[in-house]
Amino acid sequence: MVNLRGSSTAGLLVRFTAAGLIVLLSLAALIAFVARQAGTEQATESARQVTFVTAQGVVQPRLDAAVIAGTPAALQAFDAAMRRYVLQGSLVRVKLWNADGKIVYSDEPRLIGASFPLGAEEAEALRIQGSSESEVSDLSRPENRFEVPYKKLLEVYVGVRGTNGEAMLFEAYFQYKAVTDAGQAAWQRFAPPSLGALLVLELVQIPFAWSLARRVQRQQRERERLLRHAVEASDAERRRIAGELHDGVVQELTGLNYALDAMRLGNPTEGQRAGLIADSASRLRGSIGSLRSLLVDIYPPNLAEEGLESALAELAAGLERTGMEVRLETERAANLPPAVAALLFRAAQEIIRNVASHSGAREVLISAGRSDGRATLVIDDDGRGFDETRLDERSSGGHLGLRSIGDLLAESGGMLTVRAAPGQGTRVEVEVPVG
Repeated sequence: MVNLRGSSTAGLLVRFTAAGLIVLLSLAALIAFVARQAGTEQATESARQVTFVTAQGVVQPRLDAAVIAGTPAALQAFDAAMRRYVLQGSLVRVKLWNADGKIVYSDEPRLIGASFPLGAEEAEALRIQGSSESEVSDLSRPENRFEVPYKKLLEVYVGVRGTNGEAMLFEAYFQYKAVTDAGQAAWQRFAPPSLGALLVLELVQIPFAWSLARRVQRQQRERERLLRHAVEASDAERRRIAGELHDGVVQELTGLNYALDAMRLGNPTEGQRAGLIADSASRLRGSIGSLRSLLVDIYPPNLAEEGLESALAELAAGLERTGMEVRLETERAANLPPAVAALLFRAAQEIIRNVASHSGAREVLISAGRSDGRATLVIDDDGRGFDETRLDERSSGGHLGLRSIGDLLAESGGMLTVRAAPGQGTRVEVEVPVG
């Protein structure tokens, strides 16, 4: 159970909002990473497609025997085509290799004719015509020494064939900044709507969080109030039982003990002895009845086995021993669910205790039944009654029984109604949903 004692609604809302902002920032970072990664991958794939189309559409048709052989006039015409159709935008360097690792052509003329060992991936691309590979260029390699001023390049190579069928390798170098700029552009394109949606979600949740925090705190206060009432009612119940034992059974048995001692020490006649024995037996039966009533109060009967009718009969018998005339109507209370029967019995205990202690009634009706999916209990007496408007005042003055029962019934979906007026008796009605 979460302990909300001492936590204000504003404090709870601040913690909720802070947690939401942390999640929002974490998601923003994740979206930024994913968007940039996706943009970078898309830009890399675009560079590969541009290189492939250039190799197939511009380079390969011009790879005649003269270009491959390195004839100056052929290379000059090839260079003019590369500078006109290929070297533009972020594409800043091209190289054409043969299978021996010789650079047949480059827009950097100092590389033409130089030979360098081909890497495994480059050899694979040269062998499999039409395939393309890409990687960040290693500017520390000798063949890339003239690209160092560009700092970072994306290198894409595609296998092509000359008009004579010779396998060649075409390499294109793109400025890597264009790739990262594409990733940044993707982030800037997706970030506003994504973060905006998350922020709107956070703002929409705040009123619900405020309402939930207030509701949870109200429930916490209600639970504390019910617990306090339960403790107070338990204390009052113990004091009541102790008082009834002291003022009732204990006093009665003490008086009986004195009477028997007096008979033992004196010299009573047969008639006095018989009268004392009869009176003692009557007083003992009364004490036994009082103890039985207290036992019912302390440990209620097994309603599941004996039923609500039997339990209410025990309570009615307690009233009859005080001299009240009790009418019991419980024929319609059979086969109630145990939980419902227990609620009705607990309510009947408290109401009948009030009748016995405060009503001064001569006649009492106890009726229990079941109708339209609800179990009902009615206890009506013809006693002195009281002013209904002072019921809350009586509760605050320490009379917690009915208030506690009302809270218990309300938690179970039931209700307790009290109708009373001075000199006109009291009628208490209880309803509990069945099912």
